[in-house]
Amino acid sequence: GAASKLEVSMPAVVEVESGSTARIECSFSIPGNGSYTYIDWFYMDRANRVRLCRVTGSEVLEEDTDYKGRLSVGEDKALSISKVTMQDARTFVCQVGAGSQGVGENRTELRIYKVPEAPEITASSGGIPVHSSETPQIAQCVSENGFPPPNITWHKNGKQLQVEENKVKILATLTRKSSGLYTVSSSLFAVVAREDRNSLFHCTVHYWLRGQRHTMESQRVNITVFYPTQHLKLHVVPTSALVKEGDDVKLVCEADGNPAPVFSFYKRELEDNWQDLTSLADPNSGVLSLHDVNKSSSGLYRCQTLDLDDLRQLEKDVELVVNYIEGVHVKMEPSSPLHEGDSVRLSCSAHSPVALDYQWRDERGRKVAEGNQLFLSNLTFETSSNFSCKAVARSVPGLEQSKQVAVAVQGKPRIVAISSPLYVRQDEVVNLTCKAIAFPRPSVHWSINGTAHEYVENQHIASNLTVRVSHDLLRAGAMCRVSNALGVSEKHIQLLDQKTSESKGVIIVAIIVCILVVAVLGAVIYFLHKKGKISCGRAGKQDITKPEARKDKNVVEVKSDKLSEEAGLLQGANGEKRPAADQ
Repeated sequence: GAASKLEVSMPAVVEVESGSTARIECSFSIPGNGSYTYIDWFYMDRANRVRLCRVTGSEVLEEDTDYKGRLSVGEDKALSISKVTMQDARTFVCQVGAGSQGVGENRTELRIYKVPEAPEITASSGGIPVHSSETPQIAQCVSENGFPPPNITWHKNGKQLQVEENKVKILATLTRKSSGLYTVSSSLFAVVAREDRNSLFHCTVHYWLRGQRHTMESQRVNITVFYPTQHLKLHVVPTSALVKEGDDVKLVCEADGNPAPVFSFYKRELEDNWQDLTSLADPNSGVLSLHDVNKSSSGLYRCQTLDLDDLRQLEKDVELVVNYIEGVHVKMEPSSPLHEGDSVRLSCSAHSPVALDYQWRDERGRKVAEGNQLFLSNLTFETSSNFSCKAVARSVPGLEQSKQVAVAVQGKPRIVAISSPLYVRQDEVVNLTCKAIAFPRPSVHWSINGTAHEYVENQHIASNLTVRVSHDLLRAGAMCRVSNALGVSEKHIQLLDQKTSESKGVIIVAIIVCILVVAVLGAVIYFLHKKGKISCGRAGKQDITKPEARKDKNVVEVKSDKLSEEAGLLQGANGEKRPAADQ
């Protein structure tokens, strides 16, 4: 039914964010559906009312207050306040006058909120010792420009920290700015342990919004924790089992304390004396560098640490083994001089702290055998060579040593090449060649005088004799004699007159040409007979064996200089000339 009296209804609380527009509604009902006479809007200043404006009909009369210029009244008579600030958080009154129906009013509390800025966390810049007489500060957290005043909580590894006597302490301060906004700051103090070197801390700001609680978290931070060394490690780089002579080696000492302790290095000498090697190391990094190590570098090394906080000492030892190969030796059996047809056994040995494999190679580097023995049978001069035994440590890459041995086969000379027969002309200068193989080194003698040049390579010797061809030399030839302490070998070089070979060549060429002419002539006669050009009857007989004198004659002319040229083409290599018949 109709209202029995004038009633005004308003929301008890309106919440808006700072800087936005607040809208406060005012609804009313008048008995008998009557109309209002005026509507007055007030705000409460302590116990006093201050009128903001009066609405009559369609007119709004605004009073001269701090709100002038920020107020507006809608058609539904709601009051809007723009750009609200913290100072606008007060109570507003709507009063409705309806003439004879009297006056009614109600009120709304306007609440202003401001979401605080995200919290910023700052970890302590210095290291935090695990043993401290006072509870050290871990971090500080600040969140600015919030309203109503927010508060801060602390968390470690996601779990909220609570105040605990002598372990966890939290100090918070709240500052109100001239804008009415609040800044909250909180500092965390806590006792830390070694495990906290990996812990993550963060803070959370809590604030209220429209009757509900909201939160914002800071980023996670890690702190530097100082703690003494409990364990020490000392190892060789590269692994001690792979170290060989000539390597560069590092002894790395690792401590689990923070900050790292002071490192010292020592090597055990005779009678348990320790040589101080700290001057060769970097005392801060804990690394001792050894360059170009050798057998004498092997031994027991010690790393020692001193913690400056509690003056506690720790030490750790490691054995350095420098692998090596020494004393590579090749034994030859029999050791007496070797002759062609003999056999020999080569045995290789070496000393090393690791197992060795052996390889045999010839002087060209080709692998000829594996194992510590090499057996050579039926030796010849050609077998003579320098063989090398290579000792290889497969367990230590790159560790190897070689030893060379000469296998020299002795024997009387053997002539392997001689320039015979040799085709020459009288009075020309020629080279006579004699090649032999022997050991010990032989000497070469010629049966004639001339200029000799010798060339020696391993067991081979070559002698070139430059001479002028005389009538006696052409007739008798020359003798090459090669000798050493084990015997003599000689061969005869036959010299042939090149003119004789040329005349023989001319005769042979003439015979060949005649045979070819007869063959061609026979072929022509056979061809004409087949074509019927020559009659086989008696009436048509012709004496083809007696051609007329006036007919053209088939003449085969052989010039001697041409034959000389052909004979020259048939000469052997290296300037040697041979009879055409030999070709």
